[in-house]
Amino acid sequence: MKVVIVESPAKAKTINKYLGKDFEVLASFGHVRDLPAKDGSVRPDEDFAMSWEVDTNSKKRLADITRALKGADELILATDPDREGEAISWHLLDALKAKKAIKADMPVKRVVFNAITKDAVTTAMQHPRDIDAPLVDAYLARRALDYLVGFTLSPILWRKLPGSRSAGRVQSVALRLVTEREEEIERFKPQEYWSVIPTLNQTGKSFATRLYSVDGDKTDKLAIKTGEDAQGLKTAIEKGNFKVASVDRKPTKRNPYAPFTTSTLQQDASSRLSLSPSRTMQIAQRLYEDGLITYMRTDAVQMAPEAIEAARRVIGKEFGSEYVPEKPRFYSTKAKNAQEAHEAIRPTDLGKHPDTLRNLDPDQHKIYQLIWRRALASQMRSAEIERTTADIDVLAAGRAITLRATGSVVTFPGFLGVYGVEKTDEDDEDGKDLPALNVGDTPALENVAIEQHFTQPPARYTEASLIKKMEELGIGRPSTYAATLKTLQDRDYIKLEKRAIMPEDRGRLVTAFLQSFFTKYVEYGFTAGLEEELDEISAGEIDYKEVLRRFWKDFSHQADEIKDLRVSEVLDALNDLLGHHIFPERPDGTDPRLCPTCGTGQLSLKLGKYGAFIGCSNYPECRHTQQLAESATGQASEAAQGDGVLGADPETGAEIYLKTGRFGPYVQLGEDAKDAKRSSIPKGWDAGSMDLEKALKLLSLPREVGLHPEDGKPISAGIGRYGPFVLHEKTYANLPDVEEVFTVGLNRAVDLIAQKRAGGGRGGRGAAVAAIQTFEHDDGPITVRAGRYGPYVNQGKVNATLPKDLAPEAVTLEKALELIAAKGGSKSKAKAKPKPAAKKPAAKKTATKKPAAKKKAEA
Repeated sequence: MKVVIVESPAKAKTINKYLGKDFEVLASFGHVRDLPAKDGSVRPDEDFAMSWEVDTNSKKRLADITRALKGADELILATDPDREGEAISWHLLDALKAKKAIKADMPVKRVVFNAITKDAVTTAMQHPRDIDAPLVDAYLARRALDYLVGFTLSPILWRKLPGSRSAGRVQSVALRLVTEREEEIERFKPQEYWSVIPTLNQTGKSFATRLYSVDGDKTDKLAIKTGEDAQGLKTAIEKGNFKVASVDRKPTKRNPYAPFTTSTLQQDASSRLSLSPSRTMQIAQRLYEDGLITYMRTDAVQMAPEAIEAARRVIGKEFGSEYVPEKPRFYSTKAKNAQEAHEAIRPTDLGKHPDTLRNLDPDQHKIYQLIWRRALASQMRSAEIERTTADIDVLAAGRAITLRATGSVVTFPGFLGVYGVEKTDEDDEDGKDLPALNVGDTPALENVAIEQHFTQPPARYTEASLIKKMEELGIGRPSTYAATLKTLQDRDYIKLEKRAIMPEDRGRLVTAFLQSFFTKYVEYGFTAGLEEELDEISAGEIDYKEVLRRFWKDFSHQADEIKDLRVSEVLDALNDLLGHHIFPERPDGTDPRLCPTCGTGQLSLKLGKYGAFIGCSNYPECRHTQQLAESATGQASEAAQGDGVLGADPETGAEIYLKTGRFGPYVQLGEDAKDAKRSSIPKGWDAGSMDLEKALKLLSLPREVGLHPEDGKPISAGIGRYGPFVLHEKTYANLPDVEEVFTVGLNRAVDLIAQKRAGGGRGGRGAAVAAIQTFEHDDGPITVRAGRYGPYVNQGKVNATLPKDLAPEAVTLEKALELIAAKGGSKSKAKAKPKPAAKKPAAKKTATKKPAAKKKAEA
């Protein structure tokens, strides 16, 4: 019997079918060991010795593998074909040796396959090799670097910048990209410019033109500065006659793209399908485990020769022989030492048309179709386009004016027929259809339009464009980009608004701190250089401990210096670096730092227990405070910045104040006191437009809506941490709009409560929770449900919470079984024992850690 180890149960099940009864395939559920999250796991003083820990769930996996090896005569490590997969195999072998689970004479082989198909797996079994030591060294170096940066920087941040979270090596540089783009946008000064657009007519067909030159000078986008200039050119053009001076028809070609790599798949899925990188990788992982696509973590752009031949056959069959180029296309990667996998991402069988795959969910179908089309397009003929440029002189206009008309016609679609392209402004202009124009033609003028414009700031990064930028700069690894962005969001350093990435103030503070005191380590060139060194380690060109020694010598010295800094020095640096953001210039030219409450103090950045805020230099005499975001946007009213009186409560006569604290604007009934009634201004309401009526509404909350018709107990409405709600007993149901909290009636409230109990959460005790998904299983049905504390899977009495990055709709039977086994497997085993009194009951074992079904992020 030969024991084969892979990462996931889904892969194990599929591969076991391919290999037959002489093999037993087991899953490690990702990594079986990791560095403990405590100081001392990497010890520079001991030449970077590393301590590894096996968590509770992994101990069970190792025990299962150990039992299987007792009757085996060979161990085959078949983890993924990348650096992380190599590390998992190394960890498994090292841990099994430590348990003395491997016999002295037992052969241990390492095999890799790029696709989970019968041919790929059986071929791999015939070509085993040893574990790739340089790849493991590169993993160890990356893991040690990330640990040392995180466990050195994070405590400094917590002490010097309260309210901040951890700082990572790659995340910090990605965050810098986002914050610098935001600073560009804030500093941007728009310029006015005008466009003049004459529309001409030739043989009954209209076509638009643009100014090409005026008085011998070529015009660019910003050439016409004022409306007066635009009107003058319009008048001159309207007086003139028109004659075609030249026509240039030029055939051009547009070549197809290379097949997908990890990053280009994430970029296209984001721009074309609006899927986040993390969601894209979840879907791709499932498609890979189902044997539909090749390995999805790769830098390579080349396809295997047999795949290229298959693509050419499918192209001929599906689109016609004229779409097949004379010779196959070959691509080369731009990434240095691209060793993450052997091939680009492609379907394992290009003959499987997306429309024939009926068992995929909608998102899986979209991703498979995108990969299929990209792989085929990469081997298709180029698109052939005829681009026409016509220059038209304006005669008798009193000025020398030349217009230009451009257009293009696709004469042969080639790869565009299956994949298409993302359009640019230039494409839009060239894509216009022109009438037949010849030198000497005299088209007529239809009209001249003039339009005012203002230059626009650079666009904020989207997930796709940020990934593209990181790849261009050589920051991080494509396989870790999704995890990097997810980490930044989880730490509240960035947020997504309509797909645009914006830095949170917490993120800006961290970036400013690192740029001030750890400048070198957030430089793009330094980070990219470190990635190159990691690639050199994986190629076996340099010793990984030498890289660690060089890095740690300078980094630890820098960290030691920062530890002695006073918080006041940190604040001075941050006030200087973020001054333009926190205190933007006021339209009236007054001092943006002047305190609006006392009129004499200077506002500056302060640090409190819960993070940064703006305070007055005259504290404690002046207690003015405000949030960073409020100060930066300049949207807070004078009342909101200080203590404004909105009026008096008609019942008590007490004054109602509009105040602003470090957590935002709020209204307060009566003078400052510990028991004074307060209410935060809800999201979406403008503090500057607050009046007495609105304040009284807020202070009236929570309000009683009525008594529930079934039990006679009250239903109330209010605004909480997660927005407006109605409450009955312990069941909260969200209201879609803040305004409804003041008007919601009893029938509506009862209906919302009933819906929530039926399908939106656990509600009160004993409330039914509708299943999102149901799977049949021998041990009883498995359901996916939405609970008060998040979605979970259930079987019998076992409930297992879903990981944050796994959508309830994306849960598969295999994943559900994995989560349930991790949560309840030990309990089931305990119940099977007839006399637990003689031993420590297994039910007391706490399995608090989730199985590492996914590989640890490198970033």
